Amino acid sequence: MTITVYNILGQKIRTLISQKQSVGDHQVIWDGRDDGGHEVASGVFIYQLRAGEYVDVKKMVLMR
Repeated sequence: MTITVYNILGQKIRTLISQKQSVGDHQVIWDGRDDGGHEVASGVFIYQLRAGEYVDVKKMVLMR
């Protein structure tokens, strides 16, 4: 499973997880930082979840 966060322009901000997961419910918390460890500004972001052939894309809002 892979969960990737993008900004509204489609630029990759952070890969939150990229590994196999056991069956069941899981929780991933984004700390509002990019892959370099820098805090990103408040705004609208897109996250993409990929698990095998399954792909889901949703919007989220980060408010500081």
